[in-house]
Amino acid sequence: MATSPRSPFERLQSRYSEVDLVCPKCGYDDDGGSWQAVTTGKTVEYRHVCPGCGAIRRRTVSLDHE
Repeated sequence: MATSPRSPFERLQSRYSEVDLVCPKCGYDDDGGSWQAVTTGKTVEYRHVCPGCGAIRRRTVSLDHE
């Protein structure tokens, strides 16, 4: 039985990995690939590197409340 991701950030990372793995640059479908997440404390950056052409896509979420 699969467990669901715990935090909102894990859920968003999981969502990107489920629906956003086709490279807009070359069309490569990275079936089974995933987005990686890195945080600075003020932002969370999700990143996917296309295995087909090496294009890097980023999605950034700001944690700033101002």
